[in-house]
Amino acid sequence: MRAETPLSKLLLLSILSMSAATLPPVSAVAELACSGHKLLRNPRPESSCSNVKPAIYASPDGALRALVFPVDVSLYATPDMESRIVIRTAKGDTLTSKEYSSPRGTNGYYVVDAKWSPDSQFFVYSMASSGGHSPWSFPMMVYSRQKNRIAGVSDMIEGKPTLSADFHFAGPHTLVATTWKQQGSLDDKVPVTIDLEDAFVKLVPASD
Repeated sequence: MRAETPLSKLLLLSILSMSAATLPPVSAVAELACSGHKLLRNPRPESSCSNVKPAIYASPDGALRALVFPVDVSLYATPDMESRIVIRTAKGDTLTSKEYSSPRGTNGYYVVDAKWSPDSQFFVYSMASSGGHSPWSFPMMVYSRQKNRIAGVSDMIEGKPTLSADFHFAGPHTLVATTWKQQGSLDDKVPVTIDLEDAFVKLVPASD
């Protein structure tokens, strides 16, 4: 005659089954450690996240591609904590690039939002600090196709900062972003409209 299983053993088996059912698969855990702009309590293996791919933004006319690469400096963060921007033609020729990494992966920037202007002449992207510095500030940059140059939106609005990662276009190349109404007034935000074509004409020529 088969002995009955003790009640305590049945309870233990039930708890273990429930725990296993609620744990995410190993692949899901690995995926969580490879994206999301997150700091990690423990370092990732050096060979982790090798399959992370850049985000690719095609211009509306299909002629150019803007790529946002994860720089992957620190193992104590997901590889997308800092970014590198590359502008290429549809044929694969690199036109320009800009990196926002830092030596230890905690003083750079990562891209939050990005999009092309409707006329395909400008690529705009907003960023946040990889180390959480100045959390109210979201630096915004613009690539000009005609000038083949990347410039800051702040330089187009008298040095004022952009206070939100969100932005949109109100015309073929008219950007609408957010800044402060008065200097230092972080709670008093106002929209600012920029004609990017006109703004690049007025910018001081790049020194590099």
